[in-house]
Amino acid sequence: MLNESGLLPKKIVEELDKYIVGQEEAKKKVAIALRNRWRRQKITSDLKDDIIPKNIIMIGPTGVGKTEIARRLAKLVNAPFIKVEASKFTEVGYVGRDCESMVRELVDVAVNMVREEMKEKKREEVQKIVEEKLLDLLLPKKSRTSSSKYNPFDITQGDEKPVLPQSDEDVFQKAREILREKLRKGELEDKEVEIEIKDAKGLPLFQVFSGGSFEEIEISLQEMLGKIMPQSPKRKKVRVSEARKILENVAFQEVIDFEQVTQEALDRVQNSGIIFLDEIDKIASRGAPTHGPDVSREGVQRDILPIVEGSTVLTKYGPVRTDHILFIAAGAFHMTKVSDLIPELQGRFPIRVELKSLTKDDFKKILTEPKNSLIRQYSELLATEGIQLEFNDEAIDSMAEYCERINQEMEDIGARRLHTILEIVLEDYLFDVETYHNTKVTVTKEVVEEKLKKVIESRDLSRFIL
Repeated sequence: MLNESGLLPKKIVEELDKYIVGQEEAKKKVAIALRNRWRRQKITSDLKDDIIPKNIIMIGPTGVGKTEIARRLAKLVNAPFIKVEASKFTEVGYVGRDCESMVRELVDVAVNMVREEMKEKKREEVQKIVEEKLLDLLLPKKSRTSSSKYNPFDITQGDEKPVLPQSDEDVFQKAREILREKLRKGELEDKEVEIEIKDAKGLPLFQVFSGGSFEEIEISLQEMLGKIMPQSPKRKKVRVSEARKILENVAFQEVIDFEQVTQEALDRVQNSGIIFLDEIDKIASRGAPTHGPDVSREGVQRDILPIVEGSTVLTKYGPVRTDHILFIAAGAFHMTKVSDLIPELQGRFPIRVELKSLTKDDFKKILTEPKNSLIRQYSELLATEGIQLEFNDEAIDSMAEYCERINQEMEDIGARRLHTILEIVLEDYLFDVETYHNTKVTVTKEVVEEKLKKVIESRDLSRFIL
């Protein structure tokens, strides 16, 4: 994650280069868009509210890095991010998901993100609280008998409160410290303790349907009527490891201010949220005349339009303004063009970038260079079986060449084709692990060609396999 000083466009592109091969123009556009958001935050005049994000639309075949660019971008700056399929939405008034649900999902992501950050900040404090509670469960204080309790109104007990013998208190504290040491070493994890758990029985979930879209928002009656109808506690025997989780959840609820979490989450969504609208080409009209309303094409475009241009969406955490949320749309646009979208929506995506199809050199880089490269992934997987996997340069060249050739002759699915090729090449090692256990395996060009030759021989057959 980058800090504010690291948000320079060149630095953002460098970070994206660690995971995504090629597509320099697209990286440059998103880096500028991200930097502009940071610049807007620094403006102190009234002009700040008038500066809106320049939404981006990416055009290119599947598997070239559209989704990955947006996802990595959000991770760099720790911004709330969701990916939604535009083709899954329907127009308001029809059965299906309404477009506002994407904003509600983004708020849920932000709330969880802020809550986890708060937990990390309070973790040390909570661990101390939980440790003391576990010690109280493992070694409860012996209650004194009623005869030993001091009553100032009882003339038979004298004028002063009796003092607990020092030796008893010392023994108790020493025993507690011994248990504390064992607890920290994990020696008491399987020991059973009796813990009090609040029973939420009798408070079912109450579902509210918003608007005409019947988008379900679950609101627990436990939250609404918790004070009016207090939960009845019940005692349950659990192991120390399980008791720790229960007590941690309770402690976190006590030390974390949920109102502060909600406010911070809403602020992040409104100022740094990113929504990735995939498959936007599927809601573009193909130009053919239609009879009646087009529920999942132009109707969805009309519903998306006010969200993209700026409106208020009601969520269970409060209203959210979408004016400064960054929208990144993407689509292959094989059957349609960007101009097939309604003009108003086109105008809300002023930045357009076309991603190029991947070449042999790109495939070679994808196999070897990124931090999460495919060869590294398969090497780690087989290492768990005691198999040391290596690829020589000729084998990598051969796989990249096959990938480019198949993409040109058939549907271009980009780097996703490499997953299929590697599965075919490594099938024997992945299946017959006993034979190759504790051995070093080197994949050569001959092995690659032998595995892929039968698949490539018949183009019709390869349509079913690749």
